[in-house]
Amino acid sequence: MGHKVHPYGYRLGYTRTWTAKWYADKEYTTLLREDIAIRQLLDRRLANASVSGVEIERGINHVTVSIHTAKPGIVIGRGGQNVEILRKEIGELTKRKVKLEIKEIRQPELDAYLVALNIAQQLTRRVAYKKAMKQSIQRSMKAGAKGVKIALAGRLGGSEMGRREWDREGRIPLGTLRADISYGQVHAHTTYGRIGVKVWIYKGEIPVERRRRESAAMAAAAAAQGG
Repeated sequence: MGHKVHPYGYRLGYTRTWTAKWYADKEYTTLLREDIAIRQLLDRRLANASVSGVEIERGINHVTVSIHTAKPGIVIGRGGQNVEILRKEIGELTKRKVKLEIKEIRQPELDAYLVALNIAQQLTRRVAYKKAMKQSIQRSMKAGAKGVKIALAGRLGGSEMGRREWDREGRIPLGTLRADISYGQVHAHTTYGRIGVKVWIYKGEIPVERRRRESAAMAAAAAAQGG
């Protein structure tokens, strides 16, 4: 019998890397709390910026925060005003020099978290859940996805009993380590209660050379931190 495994955790160290890139001994608890505070701050400040992920990398006296977003203009702000505000607030949290890197997501239809977020927003606006799923799958496949799976759980359509519905097109090889799979999970808060939205997007196999480069980079980073 199979067991459910998070698609990212399953591939850590092979085709995916960590979202927190730092090592600490005695300060581990303090730095972990700082990381959580930074992510919560960005969630509040950038709620409408279609942020898919945040990576935090620490040096001796500095912190580098990489923000992956489909709307870099909102994150940066007019004349870079928003970036300066975020840099100042993160600096106050960490007491270190802060570097912000804004990385644009050019194809949000292939980012599972952003697709899940879009579906959740549609459900909140009372769009029919089957329509939301079908249209999202079609957009992702049109953008170049090899396979898409969407699962919803909760009081769908205002039903008395909660249930689970899903739709899929193409392949989703979850057991293949070299498969490039994007995964996202979001909760939609509707008048009938909370609905869970999960999305898997298969974008093809990661080339061997790319896997080697990424594995070498991860090994070098781990060695540098360990030293």
